[in-house]
Amino acid sequence: MYFNAVVETGSFSEAGRVLDVQPSSVSRQVTALEKELGIALLNRTTRSIGLTEAGRQYYGYSRHVLQELEEARRAVHALSDTPRGRLRLSMTVGFGESVVLPLIPAFMARYPDIAVDIELTERVVDLVDENIDVALRSGRLPDSSLIATKVADNDFLLCATPAFLAQQGQPSTPDELTAFQCIRYGYAGWREWYLFDEQPARLPIQGSLTVNTVQGQKQLVLNHGGIALIPRWAVEDELSRGELVPLLPSHRFSPQENLSATYAIYLNRTLVSGKVRAFLDFLRASLA
Repeated sequence: MYFNAVVETGSFSEAGRVLDVQPSSVSRQVTALEKELGIALLNRTTRSIGLTEAGRQYYGYSRHVLQELEEARRAVHALSDTPRGRLRLSMTVGFGESVVLPLIPAFMARYPDIAVDIELTERVVDLVDENIDVALRSGRLPDSSLIATKVADNDFLLCATPAFLAQQGQPSTPDELTAFQCIRYGYAGWREWYLFDEQPARLPIQGSLTVNTVQGQKQLVLNHGGIALIPRWAVEDELSRGELVPLLPSHRFSPQENLSATYAIYLNRTLVSGKVRAFLDFLRASLA
């Protein structure tokens, strides 16, 4: 940069003025560069400065490199300010299919310069190694270097079909659940049912049905397989249509020993790109 400034301004003093440094600092930097390269780049006289053959060649390359750096700076700056580029998302199957995927067409219509790649998976992804911009997950933040912002409470409820209840009866208290087929969620740490009346209490439920996705639970309960403890966001349409009936609505339940929420997880709050910021704002507004 110092060398290029000297060439383009024609003097050390003018280069110093442009760079807002002392001319002596410019001279030291150029001399250090020549020592590093082992060859003179400038012919210096008391009245003028000229390029050596090596200097002309070096200047040609360095000018190209600085132009590339400036273009890179502008491109990255545009990405940070303007919602554009490829947005890579990872999310659980149930929340993704039930909540997020229906919103994506409207998001892309609003931000046509953003391309979206979505992975639906129950595994915990590594945002850095897998180049993920945002992961949507339930539970606690696993790494303190990550940022988590809550997008939805996991409001779990008990439900079953009217046909199942007509045939099997309906529990009137949480203790009566032991008499019914209960559909367990097979994901690690989410298999039990807890009652949250005063403090968390594990319910001694029975059930020979276990499935490891929310959509699997939903299909089993819709086909009269038993009672499910499932997030409200997964069955809101079925509840509104009367296809499922909420049970024991005065009580609060969870498949974990604590109440949980779904979070958007990303890497750095201070350097959030335009595409990530646009997605997070859109998701929060859509779920508000």
